[in-house]
Amino acid sequence: MSLHLRPVQFVDTPVTHADETVARLAGGLQWFAAYEVIADGRRRTVPVTDVATLGDRAQALHAAITAPRAPLHLGERILRLDQPLVAGILNVTPDSFSDGGRHHADPHAAAAAGVDMAAAGAALVDLGGESTRPGAAQVWEGDEIARIVPVTERLARSGTPVSIDTRKAAVMEAALAAGASLVNDVSALLWDDRALEVVARAGCPVVLMHSPDPREGGHARTGYRDVLTEVFDWLEARIAAVTAAGIEHGRIIVDPGIGFGKTLAENLALINGLAIFHGLGCPIMLGASRKRMIGALDNEAPVTARLGGSLALALKGAEAGVQLLRVHDVAATVQALKIWRGLRDRALVGG
Repeated sequence: MSLHLRPVQFVDTPVTHADETVARLAGGLQWFAAYEVIADGRRRTVPVTDVATLGDRAQALHAAITAPRAPLHLGERILRLDQPLVAGILNVTPDSFSDGGRHHADPHAAAAAGVDMAAAGAALVDLGGESTRPGAAQVWEGDEIARIVPVTERLARSGTPVSIDTRKAAVMEAALAAGASLVNDVSALLWDDRALEVVARAGCPVVLMHSPDPREGGHARTGYRDVLTEVFDWLEARIAAVTAAGIEHGRIIVDPGIGFGKTLAENLALINGLAIFHGLGCPIMLGASRKRMIGALDNEAPVTARLGGSLALALKGAEAGVQLLRVHDVAATVQALKIWRGLRDRALVGG
């Protein structure tokens, strides 16, 4: 039997509940009182107190959902994952959908922009040298390396943690040698046959993102019966494969791949169901900033007019216990999260 658990019935504070009637979500700032049990296409809601009656699979999922996430070690920096953190998006491509190549061919300006993100509250900077938007041209790895290495070196010297957003093993190696400390791969280490070996040897954290066709670019439309459970199952299988190849489970971050080969309805279902992915036992990254779904819901708003939608999605992620929010607008997102955190802190003391 296929079985999944999605935390539901979130409570403002555990103070007014008996300890055994609510559970803490991934060691973070959210508590919940029940699960939506998804089994063989059927859904029902059960209290967390009844999880032991649902069998071994349910108990394993419950343990994964409630276990605190280990901190991320990024060079000399340690990132605690008991509250949502911001990863700032920094593109050094001529054809980025979000910034139109503003930092292309100017490593000084690009690095300065990354330092500004860190000063504004970003916990790390996610650096990319190849666009992964639909229809984007593939970049030769030599060109991609030339774009990202000078920026990585400058950011590393400044003390800014860097993740490298790439599918290519050679680019991963060059970025890690230049001072990057995390790999973010939209193909979940499937596009390049050497990528898995590179990450395992480096012993660095890695983001595994779901897409329906990771070897082809990530944007094929497949048609899901249940996008939430099918993305979960795909990521669960991928985690098993990479841990078998030598990557520690505690160094894996998962990303449901919003906008990659999914319809608007499927993206909305994933956003609404984000809490299910805690059952994988890994930190979650959400990358929904400025994406097409915002324009689809707001009269085709252009990329430059999607801040409000991006903030709404970031806060939805925070409410679902997402640990890493990958965003373009760092200062605005950090401010929104400070307000959210203030509200949570007040709720947790019963007010």
